[in-house]
Amino acid sequence: MRVTGLADRLPVGLRAAAVTPSTRALAGIVVVLVLGLLFGGWLVWQGRPQGVAVPARERTPAPTGSAGLPSSAPPTSAALVVHVAGAVRRPGLVRLPPAARVADAIDAAGGPAKGAELASVNLARPLIDGEQLVVLAKGQGPPVAAPGAGVGAGPGGAAADGVIDLNTATLEQLDTLPGVGPVLAQRILDWRNEHGRFGAIDELREVSGIGDATFADLEARVRV
Repeated sequence: MRVTGLADRLPVGLRAAAVTPSTRALAGIVVVLVLGLLFGGWLVWQGRPQGVAVPARERTPAPTGSAGLPSSAPPTSAALVVHVAGAVRRPGLVRLPPAARVADAIDAAGGPAKGAELASVNLARPLIDGEQLVVLAKGQGPPVAAPGAGVGAGPGGAAADGVIDLNTATLEQLDTLPGVGPVLAQRILDWRNEHGRFGAIDELREVSGIGDATFADLEARVRV
């Protein structure tokens, strides 16, 4: 004798009606799972790392010197202070970077005045901190030291008594020294450019071409 369940004893129509709610519940569960997966995928997508655009920095132009070239020294802390006097438009103190030359000092003083004799100075000579640069006017001779004023420095390092300052003299002035020609004068300038300045007259012996005899002739004609 076969035993059947209660559902098998129901008519076909009632039996279909009894199965339908289970199917709908299963479909609902599937829909909920699908929605959950979609929502989870959306959260994962929103939480992904995102790049942040960095605004471009504006480049600040470097300060330039009197010749329009980038200056190596801050404008408020120049390494050289030079007194520019004579035939320039704005005589007085000027502040310049370490590698400045006579032409830069004249430019910083407003440029040469009308009638200035630029041949009276060496425009290419490197400057020394604390020096006085005198630009003569055409027809004007070198300044003469006042009585009792001691040894006064003339243009480019020539003193009133004829003694030449090794740290400010031009090539032309060095060429006038006994035993010194244009080649040896240029070697003295090259030594000064390399070492900054002469600290003592004896350092002339370090210049190639100056021996004991030449140094003996120069010792009383130069100073530092």
